[in-house]
Amino acid sequence: MWADLARRMNRLVPDASVAAVADALDYLCLAQLYLCDNPLLARPLPPADVKPRPAGHWGVCPPVNRMLAALGPLQAAIPDSYELHVLHGAGHAGPSALAHAYLTGRLGHVHPDLSQDEAGLRALVTGFPRTDIGGEITPMIPGHLHTGGQLGPALAIGQGTVLDAPHRLSVVLIGDGECETGTTAASWLATRALHGTGDHGTVLPVVLLNGLRMGGPSVLSTLSHAELTSYFTGLGHRPVYSDGLDIGQLRQAVAEALAATRPLGSAGPSSVLVLTLDKGYGAPARLAGTPAVHKTPLRDPAGVPSEFDALADWLASYQPGQFLTSSGRPRPHLLPALPHARPEPDGLPAPRGCVAASAQVAAHAAGRPFAQVVPEVLQSRAGQGSFRVFSPDELASNRLDLTDEDGRPAPWAVEVLSEELCHAWAQGYTETGRHALVATYEAFAPIALSLIQQQLKHRSVRRHAGLTPLPSLVYLLTSLGWHNTFTHQNPSLTTALLAGVDPTLHILTPADPARTAAALTFALRKLDGCTIVVAGKHTSVHHPLKTLDEELRRGIAIWPHLTHPGPGEPDLILASAGDLPAEALTTLARRLRAERPGLRLRYVHIHDLTALAEDGTRPLALAPDAFARHLGTRAPIVLATSGHPTDIHALLGCRHPGPRLTVLGYRDPGRPVSQEHLRQLCGLDDASLWQLATTLTDTPKEIPA
Repeated sequence: MWADLARRMNRLVPDASVAAVADALDYLCLAQLYLCDNPLLARPLPPADVKPRPAGHWGVCPPVNRMLAALGPLQAAIPDSYELHVLHGAGHAGPSALAHAYLTGRLGHVHPDLSQDEAGLRALVTGFPRTDIGGEITPMIPGHLHTGGQLGPALAIGQGTVLDAPHRLSVVLIGDGECETGTTAASWLATRALHGTGDHGTVLPVVLLNGLRMGGPSVLSTLSHAELTSYFTGLGHRPVYSDGLDIGQLRQAVAEALAATRPLGSAGPSSVLVLTLDKGYGAPARLAGTPAVHKTPLRDPAGVPSEFDALADWLASYQPGQFLTSSGRPRPHLLPALPHARPEPDGLPAPRGCVAASAQVAAHAAGRPFAQVVPEVLQSRAGQGSFRVFSPDELASNRLDLTDEDGRPAPWAVEVLSEELCHAWAQGYTETGRHALVATYEAFAPIALSLIQQQLKHRSVRRHAGLTPLPSLVYLLTSLGWHNTFTHQNPSLTTALLAGVDPTLHILTPADPARTAAALTFALRKLDGCTIVVAGKHTSVHHPLKTLDEELRRGIAIWPHLTHPGPGEPDLILASAGDLPAEALTTLARRLRAERPGLRLRYVHIHDLTALAEDGTRPLALAPDAFARHLGTRAPIVLATSGHPTDIHALLGCRHPGPRLTVLGYRDPGRPVSQEHLRQLCGLDDASLWQLATTLTDTPKEIPA
């Protein structure tokens, strides 16, 4: 379908129209970088019209602009039931994205001050980089579901966007420097892991082989044409080449590449388009091929006469009046090559009954092991459609049996031994409105930390732009370090994420398998969040579910079966966050109640770590009265967490209870030790906990009120 449509539009839309769009985009990029007035060169250019400190990136814009121009007629003719997305992996193409959104009219729909008129054109050119939009590709520029400049994951994210979407084509623009990243390198071959996993759409990778990275020649550019062909052929892709200089030939190359593409996961080679236009094409000849073209090739044209003369000639060479009217609108001969501004898709319906549905799942799961109840939750969610599980070759190890009755793997569960790919596929899937889960070892999850943080930034900008909420980012961290070897002990993903300020982050630490089932059900129904569920696959202790509703709603609850009734301050507060801490502290609580019946005890379970945060900093952060009701005002507190103790101290911030709080959690032993020795080193064995509790309650202490 896509190749036929491209060939038809190649016949119907003149090459001259597409070339004019490419020139218009190049000019608008250059004008944004350099001009502070006179955006259409309506009068001779004086130095006062040039920005004193030009900022931004020119180098990647010309090849990106040619691809956007070549795809324009195709985008304009797409039937309503089909979609074409362009993902910018090549960094720093912000001026190009802004220029393209301006020419299509989409920018003005979202930012009325940048509409297609004289004032809008002036604001676009003179205001770059704007403080409210920025100079890079973000969701503030309409039509972008991936933040540009995050080197590495674009191809994999593009693959994730077309999973279960046969109507969708994603064109991914990849810088040749980006091809040096591990994530991109893995993405070429990883499509083989998707064979037999469903009916998918199509990805067309476009490598912008412009020869340079930021500081010098790219590795890919050192390959000869024959070596490059062998490289891509070995990766299972058929390269199609274009230098981009002849727009007609580039359009033919796009149609040829589309004809050779296959739906993602299909057997046999698919195509890759290799565009070899030089980086910074069009810059003054003395700067061509140098790292100077990466940003603004002419650094100070307002202050250096020779640079000003070069800039004036460069700008005038485009003759902007040939493609833009004095009122800032594209001239008629550009319109056939420009895509139409389509309305944004409707948002997902707000979830309802999350707590009730989760509690029902927990009731059914009560008393049953992790290996039964968690796969049931995932199987049930898959039965509702538009859901996928991604895991780095760890489903069986994590006791997540997602096979059918004949032992065949579920097509909606994909394993590939790369945390980055699993995240990127899930990101592309969720950014196009579907639910996904990444399940991995706790210790290996930090490999994807940067990708998670970048997606949270992307989502934050989406919210700021007023875009509709999307399904949450959900991780299940299991195979915890408490039951693993020294090299597999690293709970730092939650530590790093909690150091940020994203209000959508939730760190769920369920106490038993039933609560884990409820936590996953809850997280997979929510929108626009980031939920990390930390739950060990070995958990065998179960706890009453009477407080589950409160744990899901508030993130914290007092367990009445281990708490002395009545008002007043207890003698000791035990607080658990996680299944192993709950096992350890409930054992201690029962012993205290049996051997110290006069000791007034309060037991608290923290289901969501963010409930401990300073008031007003996170949605579930306890108000002062609720904080005191749970954690008291004078009583000593023993709080055990499955992660780093520093997580708790950082969350509590200014309302830290001070010396009355003892936090126990994972501490790196520095060498391999047994599981029993690790618990002893961390103070979570029975003997250490008993000694701590009796010391805190036997020894009078001056504890501040």
